[in-house]
Amino acid sequence: MPLVAHSSLPTFERLRREGESVLSPDRARHQDIRELHIGLLNMMPDAALAATERQFFRLVGESNQIAQFYIHPFTVKELSRSAEATAYVERYYESFDTLKNDGLDALIITGANVTQPDLAAEPFWSPLIEVFDWAYENTTSILCSCLATHALLQFRYGQKRRRLPEKRWGVYRHRVIDQTHPLVNDINTLFDVPHSRFNEVGRDQFDAANLHVLVESREAGVHLAVSEDLFRIVCFQGHPEYDTVSLLKEYKREVNRFARGRRDDYPPFPQHYFSRKAQAILDEYKDHLIAAKRWGKSVADFPENLIRAGLHNTWHDTAEAVVDNWVGKVYQVTNSDRKSPFMADVDPNNPLGLRK
Repeated sequence: MPLVAHSSLPTFERLRREGESVLSPDRARHQDIRELHIGLLNMMPDAALAATERQFFRLVGESNQIAQFYIHPFTVKELSRSAEATAYVERYYESFDTLKNDGLDALIITGANVTQPDLAAEPFWSPLIEVFDWAYENTTSILCSCLATHALLQFRYGQKRRRLPEKRWGVYRHRVIDQTHPLVNDINTLFDVPHSRFNEVGRDQFDAANLHVLVESREAGVHLAVSEDLFRIVCFQGHPEYDTVSLLKEYKREVNRFARGRRDDYPPFPQHYFSRKAQAILDEYKDHLIAAKRWGKSVADFPENLIRAGLHNTWHDTAEAVVDNWVGKVYQVTNSDRKSPFMADVDPNNPLGLRK
């Protein structure tokens, strides 16, 4: 079902050009379809702000639910941003106060870059808790992504994330642990998910918090877990929203940091992501870059175009299915008091489908 372009946010036009269904407000008003209003607390740094926004808009907009989707991006002012990014936020993003007044059906919270060993020392910590506490009492469900999941486990359940020996970076195979749960209903039982993080919350910590693990990887750990009430809180530890090229662009940024002297070691490849051919091309580029730095010569451009065509996306369809199931549950709950043919299997006394 379509996204509604209820503002001049450039993401709407970008998604429309990519073939996504995006309605103007005038067209939306002429359709007798239920509206769903979903907030997007985007805490990503400037370089990834618009891309993350677009990725989550796309996942929600690809849902099969009979609804028009109004997605409301906002952020927290405590995050440091460039003048350009600040102007972008001020022009296109909404305020938390406005959203509190107008109300939301559900909320998505993205990850963020961190600078402190303890998340509680980060500038976004207090405003994030304020948003979460409000959303827990006033929305149907909260979906946390990566760093947001780590923050949630710390401030709500007292489970601090742990530093990994090295960055967990790549595309990893996962399996569904509980196939009966509605969020993983009718999806592949084995599928891939990208990860990119230096820290993790372990399975033992999710268990201690009484969060029900639904999807896990032997290599990458827990990806998807939910609160006891089925889906009031949904935790992603990976990045199913990533584009095919997201890890490539991240790798390129790290290589460029090395080239500028902002990183001492040359970055390793993301695991299970580049083909052997791509790795050979990138190894050759590495040799040329190191030699150029040694002899004070100019560095050739990163061979991004030679790599892009050989990348494969092995996670998006499953990510789309999980988010579709999540949106479906939000839709059911928000419509539980309505007469609708799509609600025939929903118990009005137990719209969440909670276990007795």
